[in-house]
Amino acid sequence: MAEGKKKKKTKIVPKKYPMPEQNPKERVKNFDEVPLGQDGETAILEAKRCLQCKPSPNRKICKDGCPVEIDIPAFIKQVQEGDFAGAMKTVRDKQNLPAVCGRVCPYENQCEGMCVLGKKNEPVGIGRLERFLADWERNEQKHGKIELPPPTGKKVAVVGGGPAGLTVAGDLAKQGHKVTLFEALQYSGGVLVYGIPEFRLPKEIVRAEVDFIRRSGVEMRNDHVVGKLDTVDELLQEYDAVFVGTGAGLPNWTNLEGENLNGILSANEFLTRVNLMKAFNFPEYDTPIRVGKTVVTLGGGNVAMDCARTSLRLGAEESIILYRRSDAELPARREEVHHAKEEGVRFELLAAPVRYIGDDEGNVKQVEAVRMRLGEPDDSGRRRPIKIEGSNFIVDCQTVLIAIGQSPNPLVPMTTPDLKTTKWGTIAVDAEGRTSKKGVFAGGDISTGAATVILAMGDGKRAAKAMHKYLTEDASWPAPEVFEKAAC
Repeated sequence: MAEGKKKKKTKIVPKKYPMPEQNPKERVKNFDEVPLGQDGETAILEAKRCLQCKPSPNRKICKDGCPVEIDIPAFIKQVQEGDFAGAMKTVRDKQNLPAVCGRVCPYENQCEGMCVLGKKNEPVGIGRLERFLADWERNEQKHGKIELPPPTGKKVAVVGGGPAGLTVAGDLAKQGHKVTLFEALQYSGGVLVYGIPEFRLPKEIVRAEVDFIRRSGVEMRNDHVVGKLDTVDELLQEYDAVFVGTGAGLPNWTNLEGENLNGILSANEFLTRVNLMKAFNFPEYDTPIRVGKTVVTLGGGNVAMDCARTSLRLGAEESIILYRRSDAELPARREEVHHAKEEGVRFELLAAPVRYIGDDEGNVKQVEAVRMRLGEPDDSGRRRPIKIEGSNFIVDCQTVLIAIGQSPNPLVPMTTPDLKTTKWGTIAVDAEGRTSKKGVFAGGDISTGAATVILAMGDGKRAAKAMHKYLTEDASWPAPEVFEKAAC
């Protein structure tokens, strides 16, 4: 370089390249996907915003925030170069459900939350790039051949076809183990199929991802309820190891006066009927949901946003979120809150239900609520809501959807007596997903309580590593006191 000349700095593009979306006024009339995806040219431009940061002991970067350990700088570099196939291979090395996570992963709090560029500008759109690659693979490569490894002779049973179970199944199949996945419902996918609405995660996408795992050598047995048709103990007679990923499908209730009135549904029932039973296609599918003029949804998470936004699409004139904390404490992804507000969902914040009021025929007609103020932080780190005496008010409605969380599915623990559980009903596990029963591993919501799709997948990856080691190298098991402590 000539003396006196400085190396030219690359100009930083401060904001993400836009993601095209359906117009809010149009999308509330349909169940089509809201974000429409980016094209290849835009993906390359977005990737070029990446600074290609190097790992450092004193600084965390994007890949440190990924629960499934994707080499994010590597795949972004490949996108910069237009090598979409290579980038997709890098993603698939760690990720079994890229098209799903590119749509529903809370990347703003994970990989993008650690993006160095994001300290002064908008972070690189890592989630958008992952979605682009997965969609490109599905559209361009179709059903490409999958190279299967030589068989190890070991057999594994995976109980539950949600994100954790699919991840374990896919990872162990890559290692050459014979994997059979048992799913209680008619389709594998768990919450991806019956929980998340079509406009946020099209079921065609889930089917394609599940099919990729099936073609990787995983046998899938749907409509098979472990705990009813057979038990974990019986599976262990045929399989060398078992993974339990049965999720958190037991709805939580408010236990308030009037909760048994007609028109009050759990988010689980509501979204399952809409998604799995296609109530949004009535009368083509004979499973109608009549939501009435006004719908009140209790809760502030992603499930609550899904319920409130779905209600508008089913014909509700007004959809109201009732949440006991403020906007800053809403646990839902900011993108979901933004989309809900765009679509006209009304947020009644710092308010909590007190009781439900019915008409003479046993139908809900009102929710009585009370105003709240925020006190000191509680165990979750968020400020504790405190009732303001005398601030009660009434909300007229015809439907109430309760989206205040789910508890673990109790069926497998109930039918496996020596499987230790915690006081919350979750299965007690060590750091690698091992349970108190030798040869049995667990992960996802059944061991953590209700969490995100990507965290369940992270559990699945850790368990898959431990299971592979157990099957091929080290069949030792932790001492019983490990699980006594975990169960406390």
